Amino acid sequence: MMATGKRSRRGVIWAVLGAGVLAIAIIAILASGLFGQSPTPTRTSEPAPDPSSTTTQASSPSQAVVDESATENGWIPEPITTDPDPYIRAALAAASTFDTQKSTRNEWLSYLDTWFTPDTRYTSAQDREDDMRASQLELRQGVVLPEDEWNSLANEDGRVVAAVRGDITYSDVPDDTSGDMTIGTADVILTYTRAEASGKESSYDETVRVSVQVLCGEGSIPTPDSAQQPGDCKVVRYFSGSLEP
Repeated sequence: MMATGKRSRRGVIWAVLGAGVLAIAIIAILASGLFGQSPTPTRTSEPAPDPSSTTTQASSPSQAVVDESATENGWIPEPITTDPDPYIRAALAAASTFDTQKSTRNEWLSYLDTWFTPDTRYTSAQDREDDMRASQLELRQGVVLPEDEWNSLANEDGRVVAAVRGDITYSDVPDDTSGDMTIGTADVILTYTRAEASGKESSYDETVRVSVQVLCGEGSIPTPDSAQQPGDCKVVRYFSGSLEP
C-alpha cells in the first residue's frame, strides 16, 4: 500500500510539472508571436506626383510655330494657332523684339513680313495685295524702332525683348462680315539692353501701346513651306496706339 501511495504521489507531481512545462511552452509561443515579429519598415519614398500637374504637362505640349530657328536670330517665332489671344500676344511682342548682333534691321523686317496676310474685306486680289504692302510699309514707318535708333542701339551691342504682360483689349473690325478678324490692343513692355564702355550690360524698360489686326479664319494665307494651314491666325495690320483701321 505504501508503494502504491508513493507512485500515486509521484504521478501527481509529474502531472503538475508537466502542466507547468506545457503552460510555459504556450506562453513562450505566444510571446514569440507577439514580440518576435520583425517591425514593419517605415515608408521613406517620395510622395506621388500631383495628378493635376502630370495631366497639365501631358496635355500642354509646346506651342507649334512656323519657324523655330527664328529665336536664333533674336526674333519671336510666329505661333501656329486659330486662337487670337496667344497669337496677338506673340504678334505684338514680335514687332519690338530683336537683337542687333544677330540680324540686320532689313532681315528682321523681312521676317515680320511673313506674318502678314491680305485683308479679306477687299474683293479684288490686286486690292488685297496693294493693301498688304501698304500695311507692311505702315509697320516700318509708324510702329517699329526707327532706323537711326536701331543703329544707335547696334553701336552698343543692343537688343530688345518685348512682352505683353497685361490684358488685351479687343475690338471689332469695321465692315468685316465674316467675323474672323479682330483688333487687339495692349501695353507692350520693351526691355532694352545695352553694353556700356566697360563691357557691362545695363537694361531698362519702356512701355508702348500697340494694336494689331489679325485674321483667324477662312481667307488667311499660310506662310509658304510651313506647317501653317489656311484659317490659322495671321497679321493684317499693325498700328501704333489704339487706332481704328
